[in-house]
Amino acid sequence: MIRVLFFGPVAEQVPAREMQLPFSAGMKLQDVVAELSARHPQAFEFVSFTAVNQTQVRDLQLPLADGDEIAFMAKFSGG
Repeated sequence: MIRVLFFGPVAEQVPAREMQLPFSAGMKLQDVVAELSARHPQAFEFVSFTAVNQTQVRDLQLPLADGDEIAFMAKFSGG
């Protein structure tokens, strides 16, 4: 299984803070992004940062492994 986390406005649009997706051999980050953005296109309008196993990534061709954790986050602001 792949654990998927959503933060801030992304979580509000899904609406969930976490979900599990089945892992399949050869799965890449782009597969997860494509599946979730098709289900929740409004949420992915807010995604600015993606992390795999708590490391920010930009490469959608990144291969995934069973048990990986993916986080989708919006830009943070504060003061």
